[in-house]
Amino acid sequence: MLNIVLVEPEIPQNTGNISRTCAATGSRLHLIKPLGFEISDRQLKRAGLDYWHLLDVRLYENLEDFFQKNEVRQMRLFSTKAPRCYTDVAYSDECYLFFGKETKGLPADFLSIHPDDCVKLPMIEAARSLNLSNSVAVGVFEALRQLNFPHLKQWGSMKEEQGSLSSF
Repeated sequence: MLNIVLVEPEIPQNTGNISRTCAATGSRLHLIKPLGFEISDRQLKRAGLDYWHLLDVRLYENLEDFFQKNEVRQMRLFSTKAPRCYTDVAYSDECYLFFGKETKGLPADFLSIHPDDCVKLPMIEAARSLNLSNSVAVGVFEALRQLNFPHLKQWGSMKEEQGSLSSF
């Protein structure tokens, strides 16, 4: 199981979308206070829709509280300042993927203590950053891809219907 850690998220819609990604992939969601919203915010729950019963979410007062309550063997800190691409590192089962708040990212002192764990998503130089929920989805699915999508349904079935795309 992957662990998604949001440090001081500010926008409820982003956290709602991330919650849905966690629910659909069986990932655990860790929220580090302060939050820019209440967990009961309508927008947060609306973005997660009817997936809340599938979600394992845990709340912490701060990063110190988080590390006191979790044994973190491997972590990846996603930051636009990181020296390595997110695809250039290995992800293990039970890995913790950290993402910072929408306006500032992860705290600089936290990044500087763990430079070997920092990764980034490549983008054009003129772009400041990707949306937080999109960044989480990219990171989660790269980790799951490397782990061969454990416990996830990988194959669907498509039925050819009369007048389908085969006429194109």
